[in-house]
Amino acid sequence: MATYSVSKSFGWQGRITEKAAQVCRMFGLTVDRLTERRITYSCKLEINDGDIVYITGPSGAGKSVLLGELERAIPASDRVNLAGIKLPSDKTLIDCIDGDLLGGLRILSTAGLNDVFCVLNQAGNLSEGQKYRFRLAMALAAGKKFIFADEFCSNLDRITAAVISYNIYKFAKRTGVTFILAASHDDILLDLSPDVLVVKELSGKTEVVYT
Repeated sequence: MATYSVSKSFGWQGRITEKAAQVCRMFGLTVDRLTERRITYSCKLEINDGDIVYITGPSGAGKSVLLGELERAIPASDRVNLAGIKLPSDKTLIDCIDGDLLGGLRILSTAGLNDVFCVLNQAGNLSEGQKYRFRLAMALAAGKKFIFADEFCSNLDRITAAVISYNIYKFAKRTGVTFILAASHDDILLDLSPDVLVVKELSGKTEVVYT
């Protein structure tokens, strides 16, 4: 088990223009109060190998901030983020997955890509939802200890999102890979079965639940 303590503070940044000053007066806000206000996102998590950490909450609550700080706490050689994966445009999906054929097909299937016409297609021809799933497959095949994904399955239909969430749960338990995921959706919790649930609130409050 490893313990990660992360914290990030944000202060107001900008220039007090005439319009900005008018807005302050409209809301009874002094310039000093505006410039001194700070929002701090902090969290302490205990994470085991193979855990799924799911960060959820409304838009603007700081999910992405927390995910980013956790990512920076992990050595770059041990992690991969879906957002940083560039898809090859001149190779079929199955040819992009290193290793034996059956292993590659299993990885693609885990990411929800098990249609033969999709497997034999090139990334440039995929829909946005398929590209997201292919990035997930590439992350699964990368052999890293940690996989990070912001807006996890947010652009997928909810049935597909549920199926992939359950697949990720099984993959994590089978391989010991740790997933750090963030999204505002809570309809996948039953299928994903996160070991650590982090609930962010707009006030900056963070609740951590170990399941």
